[in-house]
Amino acid sequence: MNHTETLPPGGVQSEAKPAKAKGSAKHPWQSFKKWSHVTPEQWNDWQWQYHHLVTTPEELIELFPEFEGEVEEIRSTLGKYKFASTPYYLSLINPKNPEDPIKLQAIPSRLEMNVERGVDLRDPLSEDRDMPVPGLVHRYPDRVLFLITEICTVYCRFCTRRRVILEKESHIERQIDTNIDYIRKHPEIHDVIISGGDALVVGESLLERVLKGLRAIPHVYVIRIGSRIPPVCPMRITESLVSMLKKYQPLYFMTHFNHPYEITPDSKKACALLVDNGIPVLNQTVLLRKINSCPFIMREMCYELIRMRVKPYYLYQCDLSEGISHFRTPVSKGIEIMESLRGHISGLAIPTYVIDAPGGGGKVPVGPTYLISEGDHKVVVRNYAGKLSVYTEPQETDCSCSTTDEMKSKLGASPQGAGPLGGVA
Repeated sequence: MNHTETLPPGGVQSEAKPAKAKGSAKHPWQSFKKWSHVTPEQWNDWQWQYHHLVTTPEELIELFPEFEGEVEEIRSTLGKYKFASTPYYLSLINPKNPEDPIKLQAIPSRLEMNVERGVDLRDPLSEDRDMPVPGLVHRYPDRVLFLITEICTVYCRFCTRRRVILEKESHIERQIDTNIDYIRKHPEIHDVIISGGDALVVGESLLERVLKGLRAIPHVYVIRIGSRIPPVCPMRITESLVSMLKKYQPLYFMTHFNHPYEITPDSKKACALLVDNGIPVLNQTVLLRKINSCPFIMREMCYELIRMRVKPYYLYQCDLSEGISHFRTPVSKGIEIMESLRGHISGLAIPTYVIDAPGGGGKVPVGPTYLISEGDHKVVVRNYAGKLSVYTEPQETDCSCSTTDEMKSKLGASPQGAGPLGGVA
């Protein structure tokens, strides 16, 4: 498999050696015996990272002897699910913490084999139902999700799309030209999200082919790229890649940090390279039990994101996918976290907490209640500190606008429609 087109097979055969190298290491990764002779040039080369993915329990134990008691637990999942991680991401693990947030996200657990009957769903968001052509999800009227690969550099254990991403017997049927043709024939589509898998594991030539095809469609206003590369393999964000991406603006980069420990000098450098070249970066976090299910962790992460010019965008309630119930929190925990953010940190740093409604209902915003009551031209609201205030509403309630019809015409919205914008949800 050619690494310039898609992710090559990772992992090298391990030898039974101690994890730590003797003597002092000049660089953090050189403290691992396996990587003691890896130069900075190699470590910071994304192709080296891709070619040296850790994919077996034996390699993992070579790096972390502390996990030896978990070998059988890890192996029990590998008949069904994939396991792979970049050396970079694994190097962030603190082996002395059995609930290290990087470890919990990257290392398989026997709990993934548990399926809660009547609760867990194979396709919780009904994406397969909303695919008019293979690999293209068209749920909202004005946007589509374009799945271009099922491959990732790190297979997140909480993946909602695990039926096609983590399961070894499944794959995404990639039909690039068919999908672009569908988008071209549907003028109501203005926003395309390129994802997978991870959109950046495909080669630059294929990615540019997709971007070029989409940008040639006049009614596609915005293109988004979904990728977890900044936290898991930040060296993949290169000058060459960014120079190609910025040709197809407006383009937004949607990434996925879940914990402050993922925000490192390397990930900051990757995000800065994107932002400095005019590509806004937004973050989508999943609320994960034992990983970030804490107001202090979430607040610190939001602060750190905004400091590196990454906008916290969504905080997702963990989906009802099979095998990830151990990651889910009560919704009340998410509301508690949102309550702890509002009024305590800048509004720029506050994401929108959503439940992606099972059955394909779409994202439903959830949060604390600030509107206490409504009366005759008065509403009672509370602020973050619990203080109640009365807002007096105007006597005049005609809110019609003289330019509404013009805007409807531009949006292609009909007078009748399911959404508040006449069919544009």
